[in-house]
Amino acid sequence: MTDGRTAPRRTGQEEPPADRRRGAVVAALMLCMALAALDGTIVATAVPQIVGDLGGLSVFSWLFSGYLLAVTVTLPVYGKLSDTFGRKPVLVAGTVLFLVGSLLCAAAWNMAALIAFRVVQGLGGGALQGTVQTIAADLYPLDERPRIQARLSSVWATAAVAGPAAGGLLAGYADWRWIFLVNLPVGGLALWLILRHLREPARAPRTVPVRVDWPGALGVFATGVLLLTALVQGGVAWPWLSAPSLGLLGGAAVLAAVTVVVERRAAEPIIPGWVWRRRTIAAVNVALGALGLLMVAPTVFLPTYAQTVLGLGTVAAGFVLSAWTLSWPITAAFSDRVYTRVGFRLTAVLGISGALACLLAFPFLPYPGEAWQPALLMLVLGGCLGLFQLPLIVGVQSTVPYEERGTTTASVLFCRQVGQSLGAAAFGAVANGVLAARLGADTDLDTLARSLPATETVRHAVDAAVDRVYFGAAAAAALALLALLVLAPRRFPVLKDATDERR
Repeated sequence: MTDGRTAPRRTGQEEPPADRRRGAVVAALMLCMALAALDGTIVATAVPQIVGDLGGLSVFSWLFSGYLLAVTVTLPVYGKLSDTFGRKPVLVAGTVLFLVGSLLCAAAWNMAALIAFRVVQGLGGGALQGTVQTIAADLYPLDERPRIQARLSSVWATAAVAGPAAGGLLAGYADWRWIFLVNLPVGGLALWLILRHLREPARAPRTVPVRVDWPGALGVFATGVLLLTALVQGGVAWPWLSAPSLGLLGGAAVLAAVTVVVERRAAEPIIPGWVWRRRTIAAVNVALGALGLLMVAPTVFLPTYAQTVLGLGTVAAGFVLSAWTLSWPITAAFSDRVYTRVGFRLTAVLGISGALACLLAFPFLPYPGEAWQPALLMLVLGGCLGLFQLPLIVGVQSTVPYEERGTTTASVLFCRQVGQSLGAAAFGAVANGVLAARLGADTDLDTLARSLPATETVRHAVDAAVDRVYFGAAAAAALALLALLVLAPRRFPVLKDATDERR
């Protein structure tokens, strides 16, 4: 990457120093991450204006589901491609695809076209998320990686707070199409910085031609589409035990079996078997999948709880949620001071143990309570998860060589994304089941969220439903803790050329 060597001169001009190039690449990575991070939050607040202009109220949820599907199912593919062809071409291609999708979204003439173009955006977004994290690990030695990871975490935190406000301003005072058009200058600057400053190390010459496992990539893509469609739409567009849900889940199971057979026979599979045979990677995959599950509780259900049970407005409810986005990057930035002393696994165990305590404490908050109480819990929860997630990502990236880092990073991010989809489906079913039992068979959380202010009976019902969800999130945290204690080795097998052997 930027290893201190000065590249040859081009066009009669000197190349900038390596440190300066690295700083420019970091800026580009943060811009790319901002594109992906802002995408969901900035669009959400403009849905009323989009639906008012294009129609399609019954299918508008696919604006988010289609994007999520495309990002998730392409993560493993981009990870393998970045290991095969290099990070730079994959990141450039993904950024261009994302920007093309943004331009098409701005020109959409109806809801169907907008949903299709959001899928195009998602196909580029998968490259942004996975490749940015991989390049971040390539740029810095192990003892400096928390610096760049904390910066990337701060981008997500800023997006969580600024995205809804920016989306509301653009939709209310300009036009909702500007939500997509603003991506163009940001992405254009990121592209220029990447093309100008990103230098990858020389790759060893291959003795055999590059063979991309396209059948495996298609199998992973198709399996993911069927599974995530079933999870996202089940219980929403159709009942869980209906023919569409059972058909999609059954089709996903069959395709998964076929994909496993294809991958075992492939010379260079998209998802190599060693991703699950190595204890460290398998443990981190399970732990971050559980993280995706538990994150659904605060991100999806806490705003409704704050508005319905606590009676807060939209902005105040957003501040309750944003508390965890403030502490997460701070503890992540300082996590190296912990894991350099006690190791990656123990640091993550301490973080997830604290998160488990916070999630278990939430159902015992007084009713109706004060806004500072859940906000304080979320502040502590974010701090604990910063100690949990970043050491696992940095640690697992440090156990593999350069040519396996893209696949490894993509696998853990893929598991986290699938965990979020599972969590949204499972916890949505739990919450709606509680509400239906207390208020009537036709009641669900989305309906109640649109009928504020709530009666006292509704407030109690929502409080009970969200409490059950947090118990479920605590179970996910316990699963992550169990995976680390049972599957993960006491010391991650960090490569010698990455850091010292004490970790």
